Amino acid sequence: MGRQAKKDPHRIDTRKPIDLSKCPTGADDFHDNREAAESESAELQTRLAGLQNRLYAQGTQNLLVVLQAMDAGGKDGTIRRVFRGVNPQGVRVTSFKAPTPEELDHDFLWRIHKAVPGNGMVGVFNRSHYEEVLVVRVHKLVPEKVWRGRYDQINDFEKLLTDTGTRILKFYLHISKDEQKERFQDRLKDREKNWKFAREDLDKRKFWKDYMKAFEELLEKCSPKHAPWYIIPADQKWYRNLAILRVLVATLEDMNPTYPPAEEGLESIVVK
Repeated sequence: MGRQAKKDPHRIDTRKPIDLSKCPTGADDFHDNREAAESESAELQTRLAGLQNRLYAQGTQNLLVVLQAMDAGGKDGTIRRVFRGVNPQGVRVTSFKAPTPEELDHDFLWRIHKAVPGNGMVGVFNRSHYEEVLVVRVHKLVPEKVWRGRYDQINDFEKLLTDTGTRILKFYLHISKDEQKERFQDRLKDREKNWKFAREDLDKRKFWKDYMKAFEELLEKCSPKHAPWYIIPADQKWYRNLAILRVLVATLEDMNPTYPPAEEGLESIVVK
């Protein structure tokens, strides 16, 4: 990995136990100037667009970005804001919802593997294979021996991807329970946001502690060097965007995509 990515303050240290109650959800410990942060984000977006265009043109590398969060954690907003201005031909967003009957007839990684980006592409997962050690665990949809076995299966799967050329970045958007409450209330007040709210969101909110415990364990067990997790303070959207952009740009700069060589003799061609 690039040196910048290794030094990122949000990349987890798996040598220490993860306690999300002690991990900041706000920007105060990292940045105190929204205007400066948004200015830096704009600059990074320009660099991201250039790097992504080179990645697409080169067509020999790919990047997978995984986004996980509690409901209202900001996954959709992250995709809209962070990837603003990139070449849409080179980015594919996949939103994983409840499995279909066909998907349930296969192993839990079947639908995930099909969505992994091909060469030249940036793939963005809005939720992911990690739901299979989150929702199924908290709501007891499968036996414990089943979901516990999935940690190793996920690690093996991600190792396969990195060994065959996929770069992986995983972001957990860490919001506070109070911030989630405010966002839910905002969705209820704004008719244009009503569609984002579901009564089942409140049911899941009752299991907040259980979800935090599940997130802590997956962060500890599934963050190898080749596929790291970043815990992103996400109460302030402007800082969330900046923190993710910094990692994306540093990673793509480390990948160093280049435009393919042009055909010989182009300098002599005259278009009539």
